[in-house]
Amino acid sequence: MDMELAGADLKAVLNRLRRAQGQIAGVIRMIEEGRDCEDVITQLAAASRALDRAGFAIIATGLQQCLTDVESGRRNGEDVENAEQMRARLEKLFLSLA
Repeated sequence: MDMELAGADLKAVLNRLRRAQGQIAGVIRMIEEGRDCEDVITQLAAASRALDRAGFAIIATGLQQCLTDVESGRRNGEDVENAEQMRARLEKLFLSLA
């Protein structure tokens, strides 16, 4: 299953991943400096949310592409079974983030 991110979608996902990367670097620095546990956990939770949101954005794009492909396939008389397999794979990906 190929998913292509383009334009604004790609930029948004990359921004979220860069934010998470910065937050993770901050967590490492905080641990090395012996910072307060509560502050470290708060920063780690923020990084986790940023990663989750990036994953959900990627999956949402995949779902949108999948729906477009299904509709296109139906118009062309292609097999709907392939669409069901793709839906099942996307659902598994979605649940892996839950």
